[in-house]
Amino acid sequence: MTNSTEIRPFRIEISDADLADLRDRLAATRWPVEVDGTGWERGVPSGYLKELAAYWRDGFDWRGQEQALNAYPQFTTAIDGANVHFLHLRSANEDALPLLLLHGWPGSYLEFLDVIPLLTDEFHLVIPSLPGYGFSGPVTGAGWTDGRSAAVLAALMDRLGYDRYGVQGGDVSGFIGPEVGRVAPGRVVGVHVNAFVTFPSGDLDGLTEPERRRMAVFENFQQELGGYLQLQGTRPQTVSYGLTDSPVAQLAWIVEKFKDWTDPAHELPEDAVDRDRLLTNVSIYWFTNTASSTAHTYYERFHDAAGWAPRERSAVPTAVANFTTDIAIRRFAEPAHTIVRWTEFDRGGHFAALEAPDLLADDVRAFFADLTR
Repeated sequence: MTNSTEIRPFRIEISDADLADLRDRLAATRWPVEVDGTGWERGVPSGYLKELAAYWRDGFDWRGQEQALNAYPQFTTAIDGANVHFLHLRSANEDALPLLLLHGWPGSYLEFLDVIPLLTDEFHLVIPSLPGYGFSGPVTGAGWTDGRSAAVLAALMDRLGYDRYGVQGGDVSGFIGPEVGRVAPGRVVGVHVNAFVTFPSGDLDGLTEPERRRMAVFENFQQELGGYLQLQGTRPQTVSYGLTDSPVAQLAWIVEKFKDWTDPAHELPEDAVDRDRLLTNVSIYWFTNTASSTAHTYYERFHDAAGWAPRERSAVPTAVANFTTDIAIRRFAEPAHTIVRWTEFDRGGHFAALEAPDLLADDVRAFFADLTR
């Protein structure tokens, strides 16, 4: 009988049949008609996507990427109905602080590969795939709210024997990370977030000029960039058919966000994030068939009354790192979080661990050093 708390070694082993199926589907893509004279303002241009899809089919080396990913110590363990996949890298410093690194959407655990060598002197690193994402998915049951995911991740740290640890996360993990602090306040020494979302409240007349600029970015997101959010938050099953059947649809769905959210100093997504890293990320979604599973987590978030209800301020010390495309405003964050560090960067975007790993790692180290000295 298998021990329900067993931690099992894991290796990525995508079959040759799955690789051949991907190439066949890419070759057989039925391309849409494009409106003349339009560009990224209407979505991913077909010329760009055709070139990227051709490289994914004929130039991208999945086996090489798979081998590189398998060089990291990976494990899985069953918690609350999810088979949680994670990297676990112990520091040579036995007294290092354990740190839980949480990715967002449409990312994956590989977001953190470039920060691993920058953090392993000070931290024991635990880098999971979120429940329902990548090799922690798919999950098929309803109810995978941010609170439930946070409880699973706190249970993972307990299972690993860590009774005191830090948390870092961005994007949807800007919700989940602080929730881990609420689930395990006596264990979490601090929460560091990037790509953080705050929602306007109260009197907006007193906003400073920088806050007004950030509000304009937030409003543009709502009006022009949030289509994916409404679809996944209200009709995840419907949108999942195309994402699950067509690799080009999955590619476009993710690449659009890397264009919209990376540092605007870069013209194309692969100018901000290495093309092979970007396609490895898309491939993880494709091979694990988790487009639907991840979309449904947005539905759960949209419809989680407990998650949106007013709550007392979390006492866990919290740091917010803002990069060029982020929309957080401190006065909107402070009622729910004990903000002790707030930093602004002029380089890097939403995918900070991929775009500016040096800046993110430096900020994480500085935050936790202040808390633990």
